[in-house]
Amino acid sequence: MTWFTVETRYIADRDRLLATRPRHREYLADLAEQGAVLAGGPFTDDKSGFAVYQVTDRAALDRLLADDPYTTEGIAAEREVREWRITLGPWAEPQ
Repeated sequence: MTWFTVETRYIADRDRLLATRPRHREYLADLAEQGAVLAGGPFTDDKSGFAVYQVTDRAALDRLLADDPYTTEGIAAEREVREWRITLGPWAEPQ
């Protein structure tokens, strides 16, 4: 399995963001139950959010992101995806 961090920057339209947020959170909650999302949430300025995913590969992550309501409803203005190697903490990979 591969770890990824995803920062999603939102569009400026707060009404659309807030209207879509419940469906986005439900979608991520379902992924968390499946073990694909480990943590996530908006930054305190509420201009972007951050999530940690564990999936088989980048293609699997791209499929999950494509189905996210923030994608399908045009809320995600930009995403920064980075593969992450965890070396410290309860999710750390053995070295």
